[in-house]
Amino acid sequence: MESIQPSFTLPDYLVLAAVLLCSSLIGLYYSFSGGKQKTQREYLLADGGASIIPVAFSLMASFMSAITLLGVTQENYTYGTQFVLINISYVLSTPIAAYVFLPVFYGLQSASVYKYLEKRFGYPTRVLASLAFTLQMVLYMGIVLYAPALALSAVTGLHFEGAVISIGLVCTFYSTLGGMKAVLMTDLFQSLLMFAAVFSVIICSWVDAGSLWPILETANLRGRIQFFETSFDPTVRHTVWTQVFGGCFVYCSLYAVNQAQVQRLLTLPTLRSAQAALWVQVPILGVLSLSTSLAGLCIFYKYRDCDPLMSGQIRSPDQLLPHYIVDRMSEIPGLPGLAVAGIFSGSLSTVSSAINSLAAVTLEDYIKPFINLSDSSTPCILKILALVFGVLCIALAFLADVLGTGVLQASLTIFGVVGGPLLGLFTLGVLCRRVEQKGAITGFLTGLVFISWIGFGGPKPPSSKLAVSVANCSEAVQVQVHTSGNSTEYFFLYSISYAWTCCIGFLVTLLCGILVSEVVRIAGTTPLSVDPSLLAKVVRPKDHREQKGKQFREPSTATL
Repeated sequence: MESIQPSFTLPDYLVLAAVLLCSSLIGLYYSFSGGKQKTQREYLLADGGASIIPVAFSLMASFMSAITLLGVTQENYTYGTQFVLINISYVLSTPIAAYVFLPVFYGLQSASVYKYLEKRFGYPTRVLASLAFTLQMVLYMGIVLYAPALALSAVTGLHFEGAVISIGLVCTFYSTLGGMKAVLMTDLFQSLLMFAAVFSVIICSWVDAGSLWPILETANLRGRIQFFETSFDPTVRHTVWTQVFGGCFVYCSLYAVNQAQVQRLLTLPTLRSAQAALWVQVPILGVLSLSTSLAGLCIFYKYRDCDPLMSGQIRSPDQLLPHYIVDRMSEIPGLPGLAVAGIFSGSLSTVSSAINSLAAVTLEDYIKPFINLSDSSTPCILKILALVFGVLCIALAFLADVLGTGVLQASLTIFGVVGGPLLGLFTLGVLCRRVEQKGAITGFLTGLVFISWIGFGGPKPPSSKLAVSVANCSEAVQVQVHTSGNSTEYFFLYSISYAWTCCIGFLVTLLCGILVSEVVRIAGTTPLSVDPSLLAKVVRPKDHREQKGKQFREPSTATL
């Protein structure tokens, strides 16, 4: 059976080491420059003096993890290009994040977005939401380090333990020392490496094919070009509706109310510059998303008649991209190292975001409400918290390796099911003037329980993959074809496409919160009073809308 032997050479290791060293040096630079991270505002919010371009790249890098790079290439290789339509939802959702939610959070100027929930619905609501986010991010940052390290080590010759420890320690090092300034600048550097990794695949395939046309023609003939699946059946994995409509809820849960993303936007000096950063990151995100999808088709072109998974060359679909890197690029010294560094950069940027945001949430939501801290002591506490979460990230990556794929699926499910209810909770606060604490808490918990039931429940029907071929493998490959009988029936809710998870969690939270609040309002005697500054402009009392914007400074032309 044909097999590609790991072939990471000295130049590849040197390139990867240089990338890690550069990230570390950025952290060192910001630990000794400027205010030297001596204030909480500088450590968590970069003193409000960040620039639009680094923040825009950082927003994208936090969203596009190494799991995304591996997953999107595999998605287009295995299931086709229907996924690409999710880019439309990015454009449609940005105005909601920029003009509905962001002005409210920017006016609050809190390092923790959950402080808003305390002002709107009370401290218990703040703690519940913060705990859900903490659980979500703690588990996910371990997985985002574990999954690519496992996939890359299997085909490149990198040691899994060495990859996890080196990436985890470097990320913890620069996040702890350099604070948000280091995180933003390393995200910019790592974003460029992510582009380099993806475009190296495209360029190599383009050279092999002679042009882009044979790649697209082959993909079309083999059924990979798909854009017009318009079925209204919610059990269909990807359709126009799951990507365009369902994708809007995913985007808003990440860019409108997520602690890591809102915290980045608060590093900018004005509301307008923060809104501009959201718009600037859309084409950046779109280019990387589309090029990663194209890279999946490029990989399919090379293996169109000898599928690596079916022929036993790899053990998991996630290994497709690293397998291609080693198989095709090894003839050029250092190029596999650059491509692998780009994949690991996705892990670095996502984990550093998690470390910094978790430190902020822990200090603001769990420590400060009970302990009075001086301004001089908070930076030291934040650095200790960042260090603790960094070490925890490494430990969770090794725990995932011990427990296997079960914990991987569980952790990714937790990450998916928390986003929808959190978006619903913040929407209740920002857009629903009549909703009060009991309704908000009940709605959030109901949405969380309901969507967790769907996410974790089973059995779930297997996904239908497109056909692959082993006709031209160099040696005969024994393929066992398993056919499942049509008699198997699945519970309807377990059959719904994962792409609707966030939307369902949002709707259940929203509807339940409004219903309970109306019951409480009818039964109560005390009218609900809401500070207009905690509401979006579109639902504020008319006399208060005229004051909109006066609390924000005028934009500075220097932010670009």
